[in-house]
Amino acid sequence: MPFTLTMPKLSPTMEEGTIVKWCKKVGDKVAPDDVIMEIATDKATVEHTALDGGFLRKILVETGHSATVNQAIAIFTEKADESIEGYVPEGDVVKKEVPVSGQTATPAVGTEAPVKTALAEARFTLEAPLENYTFTSPLGEKEDRLKASPLAKKIAKEQGLNLSTVKGTGAAGTITSKDLKGAQKEGLVVFGARDKPKHAPGSYEKVALTPMRKTIGKRLQEAKTFIPHFYTEMAVSVDELARLREELKGGGINLTFNDFVLKAAAIALREHKTLNSAYDEGFVAFFQTIDICVAVNIEGGLITPIIRNADFKNIGEISVEVKELAMRAREGRLAPHEYKGGSFTVSNLGMYGVSSFTAIINPPQAAILAIGGVLDVPVIKEGVVVPGKVMNLVLSADHRVVDGAAAAQFLKSVKELLERPSLLIIH
Repeated sequence: MPFTLTMPKLSPTMEEGTIVKWCKKVGDKVAPDDVIMEIATDKATVEHTALDGGFLRKILVETGHSATVNQAIAIFTEKADESIEGYVPEGDVVKKEVPVSGQTATPAVGTEAPVKTALAEARFTLEAPLENYTFTSPLGEKEDRLKASPLAKKIAKEQGLNLSTVKGTGAAGTITSKDLKGAQKEGLVVFGARDKPKHAPGSYEKVALTPMRKTIGKRLQEAKTFIPHFYTEMAVSVDELARLREELKGGGINLTFNDFVLKAAAIALREHKTLNSAYDEGFVAFFQTIDICVAVNIEGGLITPIIRNADFKNIGEISVEVKELAMRAREGRLAPHEYKGGSFTVSNLGMYGVSSFTAIINPPQAAILAIGGVLDVPVIKEGVVVPGKVMNLVLSADHRVVDGAAAAQFLKSVKELLERPSLLIIH
């Protein structure tokens, strides 16, 4: 029975090897543990020994030539007089399949093209379309790591045996033909039934971007490319704020943490006018009204309805308006003037369990405030560790307009207001 010898993987980083010397010639009998050849890898030149006995019938890669890992390099048979007429060598290569005809057949030079891995494709074809990428499968990787002799692989394939169900007794745990006595049949369910994958490894589906998604992508790519972002972060103690919310809730007034942040930002923007501005080709445009955009997640994208003149509205008015705008945004009923414009943006992902994040500026505005969730953390008060509640604020600012000190002072004002929340009620 003919079987194929493929290029072994002799080091973790080896991708191909060069045949330095064949220690056996065509027709020789090869016993287990006989040295077959010397291979130059990316690490060293090493001897490779046979795992199973047989007769060397055909050398496919001559001395001085290279082959990729798992590429066919020779044909063996179990008996000396077995024919290899019509036998097609096995191996992980993309090649023209030319049947072997007797012992005079030679493989066409240059017909073999190694299969590129996903990593190799990513390195050298970054500008290529998705179709040119080869995706590897976790199942495939596991199979590649399984060491088995060529004859063991041949027998397992013909008899439908699962190599992963046996333990190899050969060198470095390699499975040999004698190990196959206890192998189980392919497809045998051992630990319970499970569905098979519906798609081949690397399958994907292309879905066209919606006009909204295209606009979001274009604007944010331009913002991140052309606006020199810098980030300032500050932790805020919200113990008092949490207590106030519970008291108000008990009286039938339901305010969110976001409502308080919007009100605090509106008041702070009055004092720190640089944050309520925009860069305009060599000029700074200072907005004369404080119109805060609120990032709202909707199906297919994101939209930012605006609380106009936010600094003139009490926290109850802000809360009602935000809820109404968010509802109509998700229903697709916002008028253009309700989402176009704005002088500053607040984005909150705290409701999803996010502790902190950095947001991309909404051009032409000069800044955006990112709000994380309320975290229960240990804090030190008067030298004693006690439980506390903390909210993380991260300000993204345009360095063409805003300096670090101005960003820090703005955050400090917001922090002071949130840590003394009763001030936000009376404004």
